[in-house]
Amino acid sequence: MRCVRPLFLACLFLMTSLRAAGPVTVSTFRSALAEAILSEDADSQIELVKKLADGGGDPFLEQALSAWRQGSLFLHETNEIRTPFLLDAQTDLDGLALALRIVDGELLKDSIGKPLKFSAADLTPVDTSSKLRKALKTTLDLFSLGNLNPKIRRDALIKLGQEQNSEYLPFFNSRLPGESDGEVRRALEEAVAVTQIASEDPRVRDPAALRLGQLRSITSLQFVKKLEKDALATPAQFGKNTLTAARTAVQQIETYISIGNLFGTAFRGVSLSAVLLVAALGLAITFGLMNIINMAHGEIMAVGAYTTFVVQGIFGGGLLFSLFGKTFSVKGMGLTGGLFDCYFIVALAASFVTAGLVGLALERGILRFLYKRPLESLLATWGVSLILQQAFRHTFGSANVQVNAPSFLSGSFVVKDVLFAYNRLFIIGFAVFVVFLTWLLLSKTSLGLQIRAVMQNRAMASCIGVRTDRVNMMTFAFGSGLAGMAGACLSQIANVGPSLGQSYIIDCFMVVVLGGIGNLVGTVSAAAGVGVTDQILQPWLGAVLGKITVLGAIILFLQWRPNGLFVTRNRSLDG
Repeated sequence: MRCVRPLFLACLFLMTSLRAAGPVTVSTFRSALAEAILSEDADSQIELVKKLADGGGDPFLEQALSAWRQGSLFLHETNEIRTPFLLDAQTDLDGLALALRIVDGELLKDSIGKPLKFSAADLTPVDTSSKLRKALKTTLDLFSLGNLNPKIRRDALIKLGQEQNSEYLPFFNSRLPGESDGEVRRALEEAVAVTQIASEDPRVRDPAALRLGQLRSITSLQFVKKLEKDALATPAQFGKNTLTAARTAVQQIETYISIGNLFGTAFRGVSLSAVLLVAALGLAITFGLMNIINMAHGEIMAVGAYTTFVVQGIFGGGLLFSLFGKTFSVKGMGLTGGLFDCYFIVALAASFVTAGLVGLALERGILRFLYKRPLESLLATWGVSLILQQAFRHTFGSANVQVNAPSFLSGSFVVKDVLFAYNRLFIIGFAVFVVFLTWLLLSKTSLGLQIRAVMQNRAMASCIGVRTDRVNMMTFAFGSGLAGMAGACLSQIANVGPSLGQSYIIDCFMVVVLGGIGNLVGTVSAAAGVGVTDQILQPWLGAVLGKITVLGAIILFLQWRPNGLFVTRNRSLDG
């Protein structure tokens, strides 16, 4: 190892000189590899191989180095001319493969220009020593640092840094001044510090530990904890300063992780609140208007989710479904790319229409006969929910169906190691848009005026000419349409199955009751409180106990304010 390190520094100097002289081309690296293969001096081979670590932009160079390390590199000798080559991966019927020259990647040919073919079993590979194979591995490991994609460079640096191989340090340090990407530069600094905390020199180790704490390096936490544990176990070897540095770094990183987890959980809670808000808006309006507890509201959400699945199949490769015991297939349009991604926008509108029609049929067929019989209406809607669940099972199967996110909702971006998914951001924005449209409907349209009049005093509104039956029908259809769009949004973040609605109906009712029946501002406030609180409590208490805690808190709150956060005045009850 002592003999290799001076050579390693020398090759780093040579590589830096090459950079200063001008850009290094692919042919330069391939020529250097050919020179290394033909060299008779082992130390010279190692030096030349390590110079190739900056040639990661050439896939053929990586293939040739791997072949050399694995004993699949050969020499062809004619007229005292030795040509290194490797065999192509494809072979003919006779088991022969074409030969590719290392220096330029072209086919190896005979004197008359005919491509040569060989069998690997008939060839003798180029010799390698253990030191050379180690140098080849090091070079291959460092190849990704020259990749043009910054994400690949960043991931490679994280992996290489965790190996804590001191031989990588000169390469890391040499790339720092020229690295322009912020994430990659941070990964370089982390890789250097993680490698240095394995040093036996406290003058190197202690500042490296402190630097990792300053960088809030989550990936290095296990290494810093190990250093802290070792310093506690053998204080005479590590010293008090090392223990202090390690403890400081661990505290900084763990605090950073806790804050990140809190913000990440809060973001997920806000996205859940957005779904609950869209779903509960319609329930709040219909509950406040008709005084009917619609137990089928969750299944109407599932109607929207399944509508999204159907629209996806129509835009894509088609779908299968069952009806009256027979299986039917619908041929899709076979769209791809941006045209296929449009399916979700269409699905939002289709979910609103489909769920609205289901709600309209429910109101016209059952609920209008049960307006003054709340218990019977509750039992009737509960029966409808069971019927819809069975209809989903018979039509789409009892298993969950796959709804793929469009490309513009796939992926996420990271801020301070907090993940913000595009689909959840879309749901939040969509919920704000729906709340704004609902406010416009209730406050700026004649239908909204009639809805508010019926909610305040149904008898008086009927006396002045408001067609209360028509208002009931339109309001219930609108509320069901909102539930359908909530189901379409849920298809992007949750499993779509027959029991989808049952997972959210209780939360929706909690939002409606807590916010104040029929109150838009109260529904928004309650949805935000229930969603965020539920997501924050779940990591600590678990999913079930977290929901129980939220429900218990709401019950206690309603003991104090039975009408919820905001009370909707009902003139029929004032006197």
